[in-house]
Amino acid sequence: MIRNVVMGKLKDGATRKEAERALAAIVALEPAGCLDMRVGLDAGLREGNWDFLITADFADVDAYRRYDLDEEHNCIRRELFAPIAQEINRIQIEA
Repeated sequence: MIRNVVMGKLKDGATRKEAERALAAIVALEPAGCLDMRVGLDAGLREGNWDFLITADFADVDAYRRYDLDEEHNCIRRELFAPIAQEINRIQIEA
């Protein structure tokens, strides 16, 4: 199994509503081979935390790669996340 973890920081002026919309679009994709996907906004319990998180578990490397290259997924990255995200970091691990 491959676990994809994405953490993002919002740009100044970006709203939680915009972040919620982008996260909802990612969840709505329902990619083939995705075993579980969770998203959320920071609860604000500590200063300096990242603003949003996406975790997605994929059956295997091929399922992750299909998701990563998917045109609709990349459209969401460009149109919903790029305008609001100051920084995005990712990691994929074998779990």
